[in-house]
Order: sequence, then C-alpha cells, then structure tokens
Amino acid sequence: MLNKLIVTILPLLPKPLVYLFAKKYIAGSELKDAVTVAKDFAKLGGKTTIDVLGEFVQSKKISLNEKKLSLKVIEKIHQDNLDSYLSIKPTSQGLGIDYTFAYENIKEVVTLANNYGILVRLDMENSPYTDLTLKLYTDLRDSGLDNIGFVIQAYMKRSFDDIVNLKSYKPNVRLCKGIYVESSEIAYKDKEQIKDNFKKLFDFLIENTTNLGIATHDEDLILYAENQIREKNIETTRYEFQMLLGVRENRRDDLLKKGHNVRIYVPFGKDWYGYSTRRLKENPAMAGHVFKSLFTGNN
Repeated sequence: MLNKLIVTILPLLPKPLVYLFAKKYIAGSELKDAVTVAKDFAKLGGKTTIDVLGEFVQSKKISLNEKKLSLKVIEKIHQDNLDSYLSIKPTSQGLGIDYTFAYENIKEVVTLANNYGILVRLDMENSPYTDLTLKLYTDLRDSGLDNIGFVIQAYMKRSFDDIVNLKSYKPNVRLCKGIYVESSEIAYKDKEQIKDNFKKLFDFLIENTTNLGIATHDEDLILYAENQIREKNIETTRYEFQMLLGVRENRRDDLLKKGHNVRIYVPFGKDWYGYSTRRLKENPAMAGHVFKSLFTGNN
C-alpha cells in the first residue's frame, strides 16, 4: 500500500525530491558517469548498453543535439574499448517531427557505429511510433547497415506478427514486457497474458534471431528462459539477459556466475524525469525501498 501511494504522489513532488528516488536507475547527468558504470560492470564480467536520456522531442534543434550526444557515445565506446553499444529512442532523434529527418539523423549515428563494429539499438516507444520504428529498422538494413537492432514488447498484441514479418532479416532483438500505457484494444493488460506472450515470443525469437536480449526482471520469465536455453543447448553467443541499472542486482550477478552473458541498460543525461518515473511506476517496491532508505540511511 505504501509503495503504490508513493508512486501515486510522485508527480506532485518537486523534481529534486523525485531525483532521490530515481538516481538508482540512472548513471548520472554526463557521459563520463555512464562510462564509469560501464567500466565497473565490466570488471564483474558484464556488458552494457548506454542510452542518452531524451524522448518525444518536438524541436529539430534539440534533435540535432541528441544526435551529437549519440555520436559522442559511439566515439567513447570505441576509444575506451567498452563492451557496450548505444540504445536510442527514435523520438529523441526527431521521429515525432519528420520521418526523413529522423532517418538521416539515425543513419549518421548507425554509420559511425558500423565503422567501429558497434551495435545501435532502436528502443521501442509507445504505439504511435511502432510502425515508424520498424520502418527505420528495415530501411537501415536495406541500406546495407546490419549493426542495428530493435525492441519487441510482449504486451503488444501485434508483436508476434511483427517478428514473423521481420524473420528474413534474422534481427538482433531485445524482448521486454513493455511499459507505456496503451489501450486494451492493442495491448494485453492481464499480467499472465503478457507473460504467456513473452514466452511465445521468446520461443520464436531464440530460433530466428542473430542475438536475443532477454530483457526482464520477472523471475518466472528468467527461469523459463534459463530452462529453454539449457534444454535446447543454446550457445551463449546467441542470447543475453538484460536488466536495468539498479534493479535485481543479486539476480543479475547470479546469472553472470552461471556463465550467462548479462547486459545492463545504462541511461544518462539531464532529461531523466520521464524515464525514471515510468521505472518507478513499473516497480513500486523500489520506490518504497528508496523512501525508507531516505529516513534510515540504509541503501
């Protein structure tokens, strides 16, 4: 009850106070903060994906700045030889403004990354951008760039058809539950339905992708994936478990110890508010934990 209450009142709180709840999920405001997290996790044997926070941009000037930051991330991954790649939200690059404008921005980033052998992942945002994001993927692939991946959300009813339609590309896919608020006409609302669809998508993707990112903190789904990987003798090069920064760190480390590849999502930047509040709404228990730590000093 307390956890849900905290999440409910978050929008009413001053941003500096919300940041106390959110900082566990973000590396910091600068690229150097993300690099530090990536290097620290590499010492444990883990991999990372770095994300410049920002979404739903409606200014070409801001989008161009987001592109510059993304190019800096690519350069830094290359210079520091990080076991990392870049995740980008297409609307940060202008997808909500003009498709061609966004495509050219993203293509510039993906081309630089391709020169260095670095992957770029297109994050999947809410439903108005699903078709456009998948079109970005196919257009980039058709242009000759194969260092590009995308995200599939298990709560979307269309997702299985989407991956079947893209099967010929043998794509690199991150599979997650999904977090944006969507209509029941297009998205599953029942938790068990979402989990069942996640498993259905997993079964198809593990056989039809170059690499599958199993992006979940749900213990049932992690166990399901572990069992299928073991039973089908799936090579470790064909999959990895993926988690958010600051979430289920003990389970994350356990997966590493078992010999699985594990990658954490490392967001940074000044535009942290929207991302962080969604994470806290998804995981009310984390909000409650942070709230208690503010008064006890225990983290």
